[in-house]
Amino acid sequence: MGANLTLNMEAQLNEIERIQAAVTILSQAENWPPELLYQIELVLEEIGTNIIKYGQDGEAETEIQITLTSDSMSLTLEIVDTGKAFDPFADAPPPDLESDIPDRPIGGLGVYIVRKLMDEASYRREDGMNKVTLVKHKSL
Repeated sequence: MGANLTLNMEAQLNEIERIQAAVTILSQAENWPPELLYQIELVLEEIGTNIIKYGQDGEAETEIQITLTSDSMSLTLEIVDTGKAFDPFADAPPPDLESDIPDRPIGGLGVYIVRKLMDEASYRREDGMNKVTLVKHKSL
């Protein structure tokens, strides 16, 4: 069994819920385990929020397209946006995991969480667009 889902979203935080709802419908049709759905929704929220909050270049509203491809072995997410160039896997500062929680700065864990949840994570800048590709193997 395999499925493809392509969604366009506006660069607004309330759009993330709409995207997650569409992914939930796909997960039900494919009978994903709840943990897999949770991981995919969390990753979409983290990457989507980062694009919306930090990827705008001020000239035009950032366009975001999310493509999810599912086959028997894995899920592949490709998130493409027209925002300013930013490689989250190379450019995001590493999170402070050593300090006591009250002493840590707020934020900074999103990319770390994405890397921990996904089996593969890559970035490329192509034709003026950021392209993040994430792969999650279905064997949890």
